[in-house]
Amino acid sequence: MEVYLDNSATTRAFPEVGELVYKVMCQDYGNPSSMHRKGVEAEHYIKNAKEILAKILKVNGKEIFFTSGGTESDNLALIGAARANRRMGNHLITSSIEHPAILNTMRYLEEKEGFRVTYLPVDANGRIRMDALREALCQDTILVSIMYVNNEVGSVQPIEEAVRVVKSYNPRILFHSDAVQGFGKYHIYPKRVGIDMLSVSGHKIHGPKGTGFLYINEKVKIKPIIYGGEQQRNIRSGTENVPGIAGLGLAAKMTYQDLNMKVALMRELKTQFLEGISGIEYTTVHGLTDENSAPHIISVGIAGVRSEVLLHALEDRGIYVSSGSACASNHPGISGVLREIGAEQEYLDATLRFSMSEFTTKEEIDYTLETLYNCVPMLRKYTRH
Repeated sequence: MEVYLDNSATTRAFPEVGELVYKVMCQDYGNPSSMHRKGVEAEHYIKNAKEILAKILKVNGKEIFFTSGGTESDNLALIGAARANRRMGNHLITSSIEHPAILNTMRYLEEKEGFRVTYLPVDANGRIRMDALREALCQDTILVSIMYVNNEVGSVQPIEEAVRVVKSYNPRILFHSDAVQGFGKYHIYPKRVGIDMLSVSGHKIHGPKGTGFLYINEKVKIKPIIYGGEQQRNIRSGTENVPGIAGLGLAAKMTYQDLNMKVALMRELKTQFLEGISGIEYTTVHGLTDENSAPHIISVGIAGVRSEVLLHALEDRGIYVSSGSACASNHPGISGVLREIGAEQEYLDATLRFSMSEFTTKEEIDYTLETLYNCVPMLRKYTRH
């Protein structure tokens, strides 16, 4: 049996998405900037995808800007907004457990462009401390960026409360959220909540890799970070990835069909996994496990077995998981997220992330648990102490 439980790294595209991408690449392949019929057809795909996404988020289509993925969306939001609003101040706020696309961009703004950045601490469940946010806000604050769902431990941030705190202090402060792990699992309505910018990635919701978008409220002042032919209202130049955008739109539409039912099924599987893993001695689950945690992410510390060793032992049996953020997989080391939540020393290099999708089945979870029951005691026996 092959079991794919690394859906927070990437997902299998819906077959319908693959078919559509092929059709747009090989049949409706016009450049959307061209004035002839092929160009108009291509432009229609972009318009349709915008309408789908705008309907899901309850925003205006002109507030959707397509990018190459979550990382570019995060960079555009942070760098573009910071530069455009610098006259108001030079202070930025984020959390200490953000995705590298946020943390490394913040460090760039801090080290190369002279902005001051506050990194908020989190509690043992990976949720930002609201008192620290209140304390960090000041007259120079121009942007706050807090992720919707943590990609490693699945903690869901109190975004609505955080937005209220920020906007109560100063309604002109921009609020950005990296929703790469939240979009497709939650109904997110930026305008209702007060989120000014929202980043999303296509390949996390059964869409093509190399696709994503950034929602930017029409009132937000932002500068482009890519210059060229002034496509997408000069916010993101470059010929649009029409096949990818079409696939992203369809993937989002399919993901949000019967979303509540899909999420409920994922929660059932999560409960099944958590009950099963509790039968293995010296294990811990990082973060919350109830309705306040993401439905698809489980971070498990298994003392006595290095994460890399267990990962490959599972791989040998056809089970694919992650030892942390796939986006940092080429730089092995202790997870900064685990350190920030205060994980015990024995679990820092002994944690695996299991992440599900709507394709995951009960039988796959059963097989994974059975494999863990067999593997873990054997690997512990041969681990040097």
